[in-house]
Amino acid sequence: MTKADIVAKISEKLGLEKGDVQATVESFMDEVKSSLETGDNVYLRGFGSFIIKTRAEKTGRNISKNTTIKIPAHNIPAFKPAKIFVDGVKTNTEVK
Repeated sequence: MTKADIVAKISEKLGLEKGDVQATVESFMDEVKSSLETGDNVYLRGFGSFIIKTRAEKTGRNISKNTTIKIPAHNIPAFKPAKIFVDGVKTNTEVK
């Protein structure tokens, strides 16, 4: 499912203009991104949490040059689904 599909479904379900729904979805994503960029996690009860995970410094390998490199510690965004979300996916979808 793409962002356009989400906008179309919400627009159809609520009877709103696609442009208004598009602006709302874009604003939501911008707010989540800006919150994570400032170091704040985003918690959506019943859905999940957008959190910042810290990766420790580690040693990696450049295979083409056969050398080792240091990968510095860094933060990455992550999504942790809520328990009710996970349970719904487990019970309502077939294993492929």
